[in-house]
Formats: sequence, C-alpha cells, structure tokens
Amino acid sequence: MAVRGLRHAEIIRAAVRERKNILVVGATGSGKTTLLNGILDSIAELAPLDRVISIEDTTELQCRVRNYLDLRAVGAVTMLECLRASMRLKPTRIVVGEVRGAEAHTLIKAWNTGHPGGLGTVHANGALLGLTRLESLVAEGTDAPQQKLIADTVDLVIFVDPEPSLKAGRKVREMLLVTGWKEGHYQVEQV
Repeated sequence: MAVRGLRHAEIIRAAVRERKNILVVGATGSGKTTLLNGILDSIAELAPLDRVISIEDTTELQCRVRNYLDLRAVGAVTMLECLRASMRLKPTRIVVGEVRGAEAHTLIKAWNTGHPGGLGTVHANGALLGLTRLESLVAEGTDAPQQKLIADTVDLVIFVDPEPSLKAGRKVREMLLVTGWKEGHYQVEQV
C-alpha cells in the first residue's frame, strides 16, 4: 500500500479500498469506536456492495452498508460463537467492536483466509503495544506462537488517544503499516 505523503484520512481510505485489515488501538474512552464508525462510513461509500458483519457485545457500531448484519454476544452467546457463526454468513468484511479474548485467534484466521478488509479494536497504549496485546489475546485461543500470522494478517494499526485541546477531544497519534515478522520483532513502517 503506497502511503508516502498521504494524510491519515487518505491512508485509511486507501486501506479500505485495498481491503486491508485495520486494528484500532487505544485506552477506554479514547475514541476507538468513533473512529471505527468513521471507517465503516468509508466502507459504505467505497464498497457499498460488501457484506459487512459486525460482532460486539454492546451495540455501538453504526454501518450504512446495505448488506450489513450485527451479531451480538449476549448472555450465554460469546464473541467467539458469534465470530464462528459469522463465517457461515458469507461475510465480505468482518468487524469486531472490541477484541477481548480467545476470539482474537479465530478473527486473525478469518481475516487471513478469504475475509480481508476487516476491522477490530483492542485496548493498548500505543500502536506497537496493540500488536503485543493482540498477541496475548490470540494466546488465549492457542498455545502455538502466532506473531507471524498476526504480522501477515494485520495491515494497519491506528493508535487514537485523547487530546483535550482539540474540539473532537481525541486524535490519531500513531499509524503503523505492518510489513512482517523478523528475528522476534514486528516489522513496521511509521506513517
């Protein structure tokens, strides 16, 4: 994905157009869901015929794509069960409102096996820390190291953080293109 000289919004739109998997990272209340909703608006504009399936435990995501389905983990129904069910619903893009546990492994495998262009959020205090957090969540689903799979699957990490001096109250602090895994480290390019 060529991003040299592009603004953050242009990079996100390019990632949507090119069906890149995007991980949005930040603390509680940092604006992850707000940003995810903005990215969903870009999908509605740039890929209106896609079948988008979102999975969340609290209804927060808003998607204008015509072929949209929201699965909710409520009561005894887990995020992992919703994610597995979504695979049978022929999604073009899979969106997880907040990745919190073992479903991270299933999500990474889904994104990597024919469902690119997905979105998800995790709690972390930096873009690179978001990959490390995802790694620990994936470890809840499997004992095998999955850093290479994560590096091969997650294309763009966006770290959003509060910024009281701005009217919006938050800003994108960091964006990383993930290019691989080598010698025990994620290979990334700051954009």
